[in-house]
Amino acid sequence: MRLILDIAITHIAGRGRQTLVAVLGVAVGVGFSIAMAALMQGGQDDFVRQLVDTMPHVDITDDQRTARRQPAEDVFNAVAISGLRPRDDRRGIINPTAATAWLASWIPGRFAVSLKTQGVIRYSSREVGATIIGIDPGREPGVSPIMEDFVKGSFNALAAGGNNVLIGDTMAKRLGTGFGDTITVVSSEGLTRNFKIVGLFHTGTTARDEGEVYVLLKNAQILSERPNAINEIRIKLNDPNRAPAVAHRAEAELGYKAVAWQEANESILQALVIRNIIMYTVVGAIMLVAGFGIYNIISTITHEKARDI
Repeated sequence: MRLILDIAITHIAGRGRQTLVAVLGVAVGVGFSIAMAALMQGGQDDFVRQLVDTMPHVDITDDQRTARRQPAEDVFNAVAISGLRPRDDRRGIINPTAATAWLASWIPGRFAVSLKTQGVIRYSSREVGATIIGIDPGREPGVSPIMEDFVKGSFNALAAGGNNVLIGDTMAKRLGTGFGDTITVVSSEGLTRNFKIVGLFHTGTTARDEGEVYVLLKNAQILSERPNAINEIRIKLNDPNRAPAVAHRAEAELGYKAVAWQEANESILQALVIRNIIMYTVVGAIMLVAGFGIYNIISTITHEKARDI
């Protein structure tokens, strides 16, 4: 064994340049494949992290996956009943106090309630359609990253109370208004109310920057004529991977549609799976080519030295 080792060391040291080229060939091939895999996986992880951080992990709305069973179905022996509507068809999560208390008792994370309604924002002679979002300033920072996106003013100004509003900087440009101005909000119910702009935010998402305004929850309830109503509960979990289980339990108990972030971005996640397949195929091809190169170098060296040995 000692003789074989001495012969190997002698031949390796005898041709230092050839040995160095062989080592570098192996190192570059393996290193490049590892770098490619790390780069692609790191980019995917960063994309998913940003996706998770900018949206609720579980979103509970006043929608339902299937139509409610009509009382007439219990009375009449009919195959199907359609077209029935209650006299007062008001959307919203029924008994929100009990629902939020139940969620607070077991959810491993934070949640915030809100009321979304459609309306028109007016300033001077200009009008812009917008989604009016009524929020609770005490809970909102726990689920929304918007606190870090203000270019003027701050989120805390909304918590001070009164008829204050937060709008996107893109919407402000479209309206020709600015920080400290007073705008008019017209709800879908026809109610009108003046609000003072106390903050301008820029999230980088066009739909939000030019189509959303934030007011106090009670002001949104007044504008929509829905006192004590909410139509959305957004949840941020300590572990985002638990979102499907939390959504399933919440939907089973409350009866309202609960969507986990994985379900909301299913098409994007499927695209990432396809990209991973392509990535590992390319890396595998690189490893195969590098393997043939390594084999060629080693076999050539071995063949040249076989007679000497």
